[in-house]
Amino acid sequence: MLEEVERWLVTRSWSVTDRPLHRILAAKRASGQSVSVVLPALNEEETVGDIVAVIRHDLMQQVPLVDELVVVDSGSTDRTSQVAAAAGARVVHRDTILPRLPAVPGKGEVLWRSLLATTGDIVCFVDADLKEFSSDFVSGIVGPLLTDPGVELVKAMYDRPLGTESDGPASGRSAGQGGRVTELMARPLLNLHWPRLAGFVQPLGGEYAARRTLLEQLPFPVGYGVELGMLVDALHLVGLDALAQVDVGVRKHRHQDGQALGRMAAAIYRTAQLRLARGHLVRPSLTQFERGPDGFEPRTYPVDTEERPPMAQIAEYAARKAA
Repeated sequence: MLEEVERWLVTRSWSVTDRPLHRILAAKRASGQSVSVVLPALNEEETVGDIVAVIRHDLMQQVPLVDELVVVDSGSTDRTSQVAAAAGARVVHRDTILPRLPAVPGKGEVLWRSLLATTGDIVCFVDADLKEFSSDFVSGIVGPLLTDPGVELVKAMYDRPLGTESDGPASGRSAGQGGRVTELMARPLLNLHWPRLAGFVQPLGGEYAARRTLLEQLPFPVGYGVELGMLVDALHLVGLDALAQVDVGVRKHRHQDGQALGRMAAAIYRTAQLRLARGHLVRPSLTQFERGPDGFEPRTYPVDTEERPPMAQIAEYAARKAA
């Protein structure tokens, strides 16, 4: 791991307990900044209501941390909009935002349009399929932006179990095996081409917050590549020290099947491919993370880069064929 990243892990990786809620609220009052929370949603009637209800109760009614709670429905065919509205969110349909531009399918499209549907100085994105949701996911990643003016973007990090008792065959699997596209696609890409981002535990996680002044300067890939693209572009725009991550515990959500993960991986690869044209650094090592007694601990391994030539080019093989 780069020395810069090792230092970053010490100075820009925190736990949700590092910033008590009273401190965050005091910083919010002192700065006068407003906070918007956005949930992009597509057919999430089973979970969106609980998430909205927790945020509204904990961070709007109990304490005034969140000023605006918006669910952007990207074309649900179930009761997502009705459930979200009943729980207390303002629901906006994707197609009603900037209607002169026909919407295209994809999560990034919804996040991009949400900037027009919200007004907060800080915008916090939360996926709408989370189970057993805690408001720490919001306060944890918003906190650094309110207390540290040098921070521009904060991602949540967490354990991500692949299955729970209610998920059927996946139950009992390792707590860290839920981010399959992260481990097989995004982390290798970042380590090899943007090694300064190798310290992010959950680079593809859907829970992150940023200053509007940064988000409005970033391009948004319309699909699943949005999280990787945003990290890479933010790194180039504001530098590593303006990026941070906060440990918020455990994230449980609905998992995609293998084919869906393949499509996600392809979109992420394409996003990376477009950015590689800007120039890149190749570093043949991979940093992964395991939770230890003091939090997430990095483990760095070499990546095989040597290749054997085609066997037909090996003299001994050619001689055997000729015999």
